[in-house]
Amino acid sequence: MSDPTARLPHALGGPVGRGTIKITPEDFVVEEILGFELSGEGEHVFLLIEKRGENTEYVARQLGRYAGVPVRHVSYAGLKDRHGRTLQWFSIQLPGQTGPDWSGLNSDTIRVMDVTRNARKLRKGAASGNRFALTVRDITATRELVEARLADIVRQGVPNYFGPQRFGRDGQNIEQAKALFAEPGRRIEPYKRGLYLSAARSKIFNDILAERVSTGQWNQAIPGDVFMFSDSKSFFKPEALDADILQRVRDHAIHPSGVLWGRDPSTTTDEAYKIENEVAAQMPDLAQGLVASGMDTARRPLRLCPSDLAWEFPEPGTLRLCFTLPAGAYATTVLRELVSMDPLDV
Repeated sequence: MSDPTARLPHALGGPVGRGTIKITPEDFVVEEILGFELSGEGEHVFLLIEKRGENTEYVARQLGRYAGVPVRHVSYAGLKDRHGRTLQWFSIQLPGQTGPDWSGLNSDTIRVMDVTRNARKLRKGAASGNRFALTVRDITATRELVEARLADIVRQGVPNYFGPQRFGRDGQNIEQAKALFAEPGRRIEPYKRGLYLSAARSKIFNDILAERVSTGQWNQAIPGDVFMFSDSKSFFKPEALDADILQRVRDHAIHPSGVLWGRDPSTTTDEAYKIENEVAAQMPDLAQGLVASGMDTARRPLRLCPSDLAWEFPEPGTLRLCFTLPAGAYATTVLRELVSMDPLDV
């Protein structure tokens, strides 16, 4: 299986060696962090599900079937990789109903960890982030090289690329997006349409970021930049790149951002605007298709800074990593600056 992100430039000098991950589910543990407190009452049942080897859509269908409701009444904050062990929240709308005995859902691959209620359903994008506990095995680099690179990641962050998961197997989501744009009247499931549109603008974003990585400007402010915080989707454009803005960028308090292409023009100007538009012009089918589809324009930080990054070496050649990322960021994006891995493992 090919990795559509494999050729994106690295920012920290390339991987220090090779490694393997996801040999067992315990090698890749993800815990979703909700961005709000659950009230404990209301018409929406919230379930914290531990899943192994199952994707989010499959679990949502199982929940709907078990509760006896259409799958459209089942919600989640975002898609999670089916590989590894994931703790993820789901909500089911059950007004005036106590619901079934949820323990009956438990199996070798699905386990109900917590059940509560809330007045509002779980909406897409509602999670604030994810905690990761990863084990990388068979590392070919020395411990000294690995620790030096991890220190670089703490100090500089990494380019906030969308990971290969966003683009589907062998990047097929991009080809599907092109087919959709070529035949806009074709009927397609809303879920698949969303996947293909997201893949298209993720491709444009990754190439914009790649251009700034190539010139060393991915973690630096340039004229016309729009800035974002790690934990917010809002953005702002300062009147000037004054000393305060530059210091906040150096302190990782704010980050330069790139456009997520859509129907409205980018809010950047000057040099930043020129880079975005020159890159997008190289993919006119994707850029024009996103505009025609009515996709809302948004922004994404160019830099990703893992929080609470910690590591240990339980045995030679084996690394355990723990860190937290904001919602929408990829652990594989952090790992690619550390070690190179077989695409089957990521």
